[in-house]
Amino acid sequence: MNLTATLRVALNALRVNKLRSALTMLGIIIGVGAVITMIAVGAGAQSRVEEQIKSLGANLMIIIPGSTTAGGVRLGAGANQNLTEDDAIAIAKEISEVQVAAPSSRSTGQLVAGNSNWSTQIYGVTPDYFEAREWPLATGRMFEQAELSGSAKVALIGQSVAKQLFGDMDPLDQTIRIKKVPFTVIGVLGRKGQSMIGQDQDDVVMVPLSTARNRLFGNVQGKLRRVGTITVKVREGADMKDAEEKIRELMRQRQRTQQGQDDAFTVRNLTEILQAQEASSKVMTLLLAAVASVSLLVGGIGIMNIMLVSVTERTREIGLRMAVGARSKDILTQFIVEAITLSLIGGFIGIVLGVAGSYLVGEFTGWATRLSPESIVLAVGFSAAIGIFFGFYPAHKASQLLPIQALRYE
Repeated sequence: MNLTATLRVALNALRVNKLRSALTMLGIIIGVGAVITMIAVGAGAQSRVEEQIKSLGANLMIIIPGSTTAGGVRLGAGANQNLTEDDAIAIAKEISEVQVAAPSSRSTGQLVAGNSNWSTQIYGVTPDYFEAREWPLATGRMFEQAELSGSAKVALIGQSVAKQLFGDMDPLDQTIRIKKVPFTVIGVLGRKGQSMIGQDQDDVVMVPLSTARNRLFGNVQGKLRRVGTITVKVREGADMKDAEEKIRELMRQRQRTQQGQDDAFTVRNLTEILQAQEASSKVMTLLLAAVASVSLLVGGIGIMNIMLVSVTERTREIGLRMAVGARSKDILTQFIVEAITLSLIGGFIGIVLGVAGSYLVGEFTGWATRLSPESIVLAVGFSAAIGIFFGFYPAHKASQLLPIQALRYE
């Protein structure tokens, strides 16, 4: 008997027992659908982490001031304003692994443009900040050297600020007031999206660091060249840990920290934090897929049980076919084809349910989901493998029946 005839006989056998075939496929359908949905949810979470890493920039470290004690009370990190612009210059100059070290200061304030106003984050930065954060302009131009040294009243605004203040209007060359000081908008930053803590990174306005200190944040801070943060970008391929240790040692020397004393600053390795988060997302994706795969295993056992019952019910039919010339190989092939057919049909229905489930999860829960062709191929391949694995024993049992005994079976 050729394969086409065997397939036709197998499909006819499944068609005769439609309800039993449907119940047999149920485990595979649920398993495949669950695997696709869970992998989509996990891949969506992993994709979100990757976007966060990309939005921050690669190989980043942040240096912030340490704590201080006032009146016997120890204040938190950032309370001791002891970082300076010269610290950033020294880090970039003396540590070969560092690509750029960008000093910056931050405050909040009200922006006014015409009849619109908006409260946002105000950053005083240098062009190195945009290189460190890998943050290009959408339109306009960057700060010029004369503007940086002369405390010019020019600003770059984020996408969210542009939308809130100007709507669909072109913000370039428009005047905005930052803490009642007029500034000219010279550029709009590219979109960054949310940070890993859910903050809108596009809700910012950037001004030259000297302008922020001298015109917005106070003259005392300007004279001391104090900064709130130093953003460090390490060169591609350089060892982050080694660079971190060198930065820490240099800062201790510059701040004259004695042996045994706590650092008056904190170095945060953002790449390490985000990589740990990415690894956690990958583990969660694998865990979800493994849990969902249990349904496929249960479905495979269900196929084996039903096929064993089918062999028992069709013993006389098997004996009759053998008596008229069917070989053991033909019987084996027929039952394996039946098992694989059940698995594949269940797999394709499961794909439809999995894709729909992924869409519904993303639509009603707001979770990020990402369907991948690999997960669909994996689920279908797994379902076919289950059909072969769990269908082989019943098929082998059927092929080993003796014709005379099968015909006498009641």
